[in-house]
This record gives sequence, structure tokens and C-alpha cells, in this order.
Amino acid sequence: MTSRFFRAAAAMACVAMPLAHADAMTVQPVVIDLETAGRGMSQVVTVENTFATPLPVELTVQQLELTDDGVKLTGVDPGDLLVFPPQALIQPGQTQAFRVQYVGDPDLSTSKHYYITVAQLPVKLPEGQSAIQILYNFQVLVSVGPQGMKADLAVTGSTVDTANAGHREPLVTVHNNSAKYGYLSQGRLRVVAKDAAGKEVLRETMTGPEIQQRMGFGLVGGNQSRKVRLPVELPAEAGTVEVTFAPGD
Repeated sequence: MTSRFFRAAAAMACVAMPLAHADAMTVQPVVIDLETAGRGMSQVVTVENTFATPLPVELTVQQLELTDDGVKLTGVDPGDLLVFPPQALIQPGQTQAFRVQYVGDPDLSTSKHYYITVAQLPVKLPEGQSAIQILYNFQVLVSVGPQGMKADLAVTGSTVDTANAGHREPLVTVHNNSAKYGYLSQGRLRVVAKDAAGKEVLRETMTGPEIQQRMGFGLVGGNQSRKVRLPVELPAEAGTVEVTFAPGD
């Protein structure tokens, strides 16, 4: 009899916290910022086996395309990232370090983004034995930007949106005026809603840690515009909403 395998996507880095875990393994960090030169070209990802049996894992790379509402997987590894070792067998209770290094174009004109998938591999069972194996995938977001640049994020539009199961929430357009990517969670968002008569009915400020906890890191690529729905429940009388972004110190 043959064994059956189920693969679960355990973490999506664009919306994940800095550490992702399942019953079988813990991966950290799940968001990496690399530079095109110098000491910032490389960083270490650690995988801990919290399971009771040996854990075989494999790390693969694919480039991302950023869209106006998230990211798109390309399935293509352009060879810009070197991951060593690409595979490992981690014993129970042990931690394996994987080095990730940028080896691509040192003169980027705009930011590039990748997913490193940390995949639990199926275990070969004895002949004639059948079992269900649940295999976990973690996706680590890796971003690389032009050297010496900073992100320049600004909210360019905001509306009251009801597409999320009837909830009234701000839907904002965020534009990055720089070739270097940025994160909404590295600043603050201020939400001000008014009724039809122009009276203020809600004012709320989301700090960086609150943004990260409630909606993820909020990646915005170089020279990109992105639509983001904010997890702020607007009053029924809110007719307009204004959202502004202030970068962190």
C-alpha cells in the first residue's frame, strides 16, 4: 500500500509574525532584509525540530511579483539567492542554521523580492506500510533593495469599503515614491472618519506594532502602488474616511 501525504502552507511571510511554528518545526525569522553589498548581504534562518522524530527539510527559492493587492508566485528561481545547506535532516530537539546570501545584481534599479520555502519532506515508510503524513511548508520573505535608499510611503487614496462580509472598513491606496521597498509596520496609520455633515465620528491611530499584529508587515515594493484594507470597523454613519501614514523615526 502506498502512503498519502498532505502538505499544509503553515505561514505566509507578508502577513506573518517574525516567528512561525507548527507541531513539527519552528522557523525564524520569516521576513529578511538583505543588502546588495557588505555584511548585510547574508542572514541566517533557523529551523528547530520540535517533533519527536527526525525532520527532513528542503529550502527552495522563487522570485515574487508584487501586485496591487499582494504578491504573486512566479515559480522561477533566478539564482539571486544562495541557500546553504539546501537540505538537512534535523534531529528531535535540535536546530539547524541555513545561511541565505544575495549573489545577484549589485546595482539594482528597484527592489526585488523572493520566497524561500522551507518544506518538510516526506519520510519513506517500510515496504507494505501505509500512513498519512502531514507536511508543513513555511515561506520566508526575502527583500533586497538598491543600496543607500529609503522607502517613501504615502497614502494616496482612501474609501469606505464594504466588500469584507459587509464590514465597513477603510480601503487605502499606498504608493511608494522610492525604488526601495518599505513596510507599513515601520510607521503609523491615522484613520479619521466623518459623517455626511462633515462631523468626525471616528479617529484611530495604529502604531507600527499594532499594524504588524493586526494586518502583517504591509510590504510595499519599490515604486509600487498597493491597495490595503485596514482592520478598523467604521461606524454606520461614516460617509468618508481619510487615512494618513507617518514613517517611523
